[in-house]
Order: sequence, then C-alpha cells, then structure tokens
Amino acid sequence: MKDSQHNYADVNGLKLYYEVHGTGEPLILLHGGVGGMVMFGPNLAALAKTRRVIAVDLQAHGRTADIDRPLHFELLADDIAALIAHLRLKKTGVMGFSLGGGVALQLAIRPPKIVRKLVLVSTPFRRDGFYPEVLRNFDQMGPETGSFMKHSPLYRLYPGVDWPKLFAKLGDLQRQDYDWSSQVSKIKAPVLIVFADADAIRPAHIIEFFRLLGGGKGDAGLDGSARPSNELAILPGLTHYSIVSSPALSQAVATFLDASSAGTN
Repeated sequence: MKDSQHNYADVNGLKLYYEVHGTGEPLILLHGGVGGMVMFGPNLAALAKTRRVIAVDLQAHGRTADIDRPLHFELLADDIAALIAHLRLKKTGVMGFSLGGGVALQLAIRPPKIVRKLVLVSTPFRRDGFYPEVLRNFDQMGPETGSFMKHSPLYRLYPGVDWPKLFAKLGDLQRQDYDWSSQVSKIKAPVLIVFADADAIRPAHIIEFFRLLGGGKGDAGLDGSARPSNELAILPGLTHYSIVSSPALSQAVATFLDASSAGTN
C-alpha cells in the first residue's frame, strides 16, 4: 500500500519492524508462524479502510531480525506491549492469527489491560487443541525443515531470514505444553474467535473455547437478549492455511470491530 508508513521500534533488544496503514481506531495485526505480515494478503488493506492498522513482523520473522532469545508467547507479547507503549496507545484492538493469536491472547490475559477488542483467528487456548497429526508435525519441526524454504516465495521476499534457525525456534515453541483455560474466562475485552470449517483446530476445542468465553450455554431468546457478549465465527470452505488471506475474514472481523463495545464478559 503506497500510503503506508514503514518503521522500526527499539523494544526489548529487538528492532521490531511494523507498518501503519490507514487512519482511525488502532488495530495491531499479528501474523502466524513463518510468514510475516504478508500472510494477511488483501485483508490488511481491507481492514485499513476504516481504521489504523499496525501490522508487525514478530521476532525472527519478515523484516524483524532475530536476537539471542527463544520464541516464547510471553516474550513476544512483551514485545507488542512495548510497541503499544512506544506508540503511546492507551488501548488498542489486537488481532492475531495462529502463532500471532497466541501472542494476542497472552497480551489480553496479562497486565496491563491494554486490549480494547480481541480477535483470535485459528488459535487454540491449549496445545492439544490442534489435531494430533498437527502436533506430530510440531514434534518433528527443526532446522532441517527450514531447508525447504529455498523453494518458497518467502525465501525471495525475506532474504534476511535465517530459515533453519527460525524453524528450530518455532519447533521449540510449539513443543511447549500450555493451557490458558483458567485465564480465558477472565478476559474483560470483547472477544471474537474465528476458525475455518476445516481448520487445524479440533471442533471440540473450538466449542470449549467459546464456552469459556460465555457462549454455547443456551438459547439467546427471540430478542437475542441472552446472547453472549463474545462471538464465534466459523468461515466455510476454508482451512487453517487459507483463512488468513480470505476476504471472508476481514468481512467478519470488520463487523465485530465496528460494533459497540458496550457489552463485555
């Protein structure tokens, strides 16, 4: 996008790359593993039509160089909190996909409370939310996996990325066991969770997630007065690997972001 601003912020020993697109209410955009902000495809521009989108390349991804530090959800969330402070934002919307969703979730459940609205795309709250075959792939992920990136467009787009090292760190991250269920129900910001109908996340886990957020407990009533304040969207005809760039995603997210923030959990 020609009107975007390209910047680096010095946070926690990182030179964190971010771009600012559009104007209005801020929305931090956090990509999934490996790909960087380019993952969002046309959705970045679509969301920037009515708000100020701040798209970030996380540690070791895209145009943010790696440092001598592991990839942990908590550390990556600290980076985004530092960026929010750097930008002098009191509160902001945050949207994360997969890996970025885990970072966004950590940002929402830990102090300070700086998330105005939270969108989690194809994100589990517990490691076993992924299908077993996905977990087996995580178990096998290592430096050798990065050698395949030489045949990927990302290899040409991001020549500065150390792919074997990135995959080694991602493998270490994804093999860590975690369970944030006790913290999910305490989130105060309005939350939208979005999944593909053929996602890498198990349907039972998706329903459990929605129930933790106050949903799926009964009929909303004729007037909708008993509907939960948080929302669930299942997008048809998509997978974990196509949802992030599908126009259906930005349509669902924009509706949620534009709605009144009056109701919270």
